[in-house]
Amino acid sequence: MSQEQSDTYIIQDLYAKADKIHPRQVYGLFAKLRIYSVIILLGAYYLTPWLTWGSRQAILLDLPARKFYLFGITFWPQDFVYLMLLLVICAIGLFLFTTIAGRLWCGYACPQTVWTETFLWIEELVEGNRNKRIKLDKKPWNAEKITRKTIKHTLWIVFALFTGYTFVGYFSPIRELLGGIINLTLGPWEWFWVLFYSLATYGNAGWLREQVCLYMCPYARFQSAMFDKDTLIISYDNKRGESRGKRKQGSDYQSKGLGDCIDCNLCVQVCPTGIDIRDGLQPECIACAACIDVCDDVMKKMDYPQKLIRYTTEHEEEGKPTKFLRPRLMLYVIMFSGLIFSFLYFLTSRTPLEISVIRDRNNLFTENFNGNIENTYLLKILNMSQQNHQYRLSIKGPTGSIVKGNTEFSVKAGEVLTLPLRISVPPESIQTRSSDVFFNVTTLNTTNESFTAKGKFLGPGKN
Repeated sequence: MSQEQSDTYIIQDLYAKADKIHPRQVYGLFAKLRIYSVIILLGAYYLTPWLTWGSRQAILLDLPARKFYLFGITFWPQDFVYLMLLLVICAIGLFLFTTIAGRLWCGYACPQTVWTETFLWIEELVEGNRNKRIKLDKKPWNAEKITRKTIKHTLWIVFALFTGYTFVGYFSPIRELLGGIINLTLGPWEWFWVLFYSLATYGNAGWLREQVCLYMCPYARFQSAMFDKDTLIISYDNKRGESRGKRKQGSDYQSKGLGDCIDCNLCVQVCPTGIDIRDGLQPECIACAACIDVCDDVMKKMDYPQKLIRYTTEHEEEGKPTKFLRPRLMLYVIMFSGLIFSFLYFLTSRTPLEISVIRDRNNLFTENFNGNIENTYLLKILNMSQQNHQYRLSIKGPTGSIVKGNTEFSVKAGEVLTLPLRISVPPESIQTRSSDVFFNVTTLNTTNESFTAKGKFLGPGKN
């Protein structure tokens, strides 16, 4: 190969470092909605663990005790069906709202967006607006830069630690957790999760930011499968905006073949993921509408019609009517509604007492001194309520059935009582080898609720 031929090759790096994005602060309707969303969601996250219900924390996911407290309800491992239903509801809800409104979740309620917005507010508070932050990053290290960077990262770390502490407060009583941190008496797992979640918050919201949305979040990858031409998206009006170009306010730009876009590039500067919405719909767009706010502001100053960038649908862009009611959407609505009603039904019909009947399998039956046939059982009675209760046991079985054992007992809240007993039946009442017997447990110190479990009584039967 000659020298002349080799000179035509272009050598490129396989990896290029991503440029840091400095989003410009934006003001407008959607910016206000995003601020309100961040305040409400962060307020709910940080305040909820401090709520009390009676003598304990209102919401506490007590993993060591295998009990989840949700205000007046206690969930046990046996209640896994509720968690399963809740996860399916969240998944179908994601499909439903994405089909209707695209990635509004990402732009207003995603934890990555919420915490990144908060870290950006802190950054702007310490380092100034976008231009000042860019200049500061380009400056050589000096006293001012070191001071500002130190203050910013200190505030980030404090906020991240508070976030990690709050997260663990959902699984360990938050007031006791605070005392353990102050006195350095936390267990190793509590320390690990406080520091791990703090590090994740600091890294994702402070350093990675848009990289999480671009490369780590799976939602952006499969969202296109849930979009159709009637899904709400953010779009630039290409027909109205092009050709873009600079001009003076009040000039006859149309005679020069220019569109309404003045090519100010502000829509790119405010974008948290650094994309240019004028290039069309992109998987990196999180539908935060920052570009809409800033473009409307520019159009207002130029005395042009607003909504050059707007929420719209592909059908609307093509001049066709948008269809809200469509087969896939209706299917999602039916599934979503059905799952919610099922969840509420199971929740409201949930019994606060679980009775498990375990028959002695080593001895089918015995005959006592009176000639009666006896079966031996173990009853496991789980009090799933949040109060201690007194109970009475009765049975309904073959004629003349007698219970031998303790028929009145108390079970503390959240505890399991193992109750051994025997049932004695006269032989003339046994018609078959297997008969149904019902164990009825009645609550004595409240509303006299009754709970029933079924078992089997085995005997010789009659041939």
